[in-house]
Amino acid sequence: MLKVAILDDYQNVSHEFVDLKKLSGKYEFKIFSEPFEDEANAIEQLTDFEALLIMRERTPITKNLIDNLNDLKYIITSGSRNKAIDLAAAKKRRVIVCGTEIDFAGTTELTWGLILGLARNFKEEIDNMYQGYWQSTIGLELKGKILGLVGLGRVGSQVAKIGKAFGMEVMAWSENLNLDTCKELDVLPCSKEDLFQNSDFISIHVQGGERYKELIKLKELDSMKKTAFLINTSRGSIINEDDLIIALSTNVIAGAGLDVYEKEPLPEGNKLRFLPNVLLMPHIGYVTAENYSVFYTQMIEGLEACVNGKPIRIIEK
Repeated sequence: MLKVAILDDYQNVSHEFVDLKKLSGKYEFKIFSEPFEDEANAIEQLTDFEALLIMRERTPITKNLIDNLNDLKYIITSGSRNKAIDLAAAKKRRVIVCGTEIDFAGTTELTWGLILGLARNFKEEIDNMYQGYWQSTIGLELKGKILGLVGLGRVGSQVAKIGKAFGMEVMAWSENLNLDTCKELDVLPCSKEDLFQNSDFISIHVQGGERYKELIKLKELDSMKKTAFLINTSRGSIINEDDLIIALSTNVIAGAGLDVYEKEPLPEGNKLRFLPNVLLMPHIGYVTAENYSVFYTQMIEGLEACVNGKPIRIIEK
């Protein structure tokens, strides 16, 4: 039987979306619900597996890991791309990498959950309600505020439409900003400097990777309004986390809403956990029943296709 590892199933729910027992005569599945201690631990635990079913960008599938898994033949990831996989190393080892479809509605919706949570002080008010208090803060209306979007792709465009529905002015910047999209959505294209200086809410929607790594440092945070909020549902590496902690703890900006972090899961002692002006989520933007149903169903479809010599949704770059 083909040995298959299902990685980073944090909620231990993969078996709820696909019937693994039906496939037990063909595949030997093992579910890993906890992150590995480090790469050496991952290599040790995965050494005998021939296929990895992975959740996008949780466990890094590095060259070293791929080179040390001698039996590895297939990697099936959720989503149509996964920058945590060293595709060149996989290709060199002739390991087939495939993906699944993904719906970005969940990330768009969570982005607005964070924006609204910051504007109306959800964290403090919810905590206070459980302590017996009543109305301890004064919120902000979104109407008339400026929403700055770093990136206007699939998620950014949807966030922009909702911003306009709230009556916000929307501006956008990225290195490859599409001006036709800006015109279509009535979004003002601007420079990076103008976006940071003028926005009341800045939301990040560009891809991770080297291009945007540490795009936002103390310089950019210092240029923001003291009343402004920063929201990140994209990738933790886009913001220098140490600089963000400084800016939040010294009230350089009003607050932040975060779903992604430099290191995930976020370490228990990370200073972000103890700041009163941060709304934290555990990278759940794409964690919806609808997405998980597609992910796990299509992972199994992809695995079956690979075993039958006709791989589908191959990822090569």
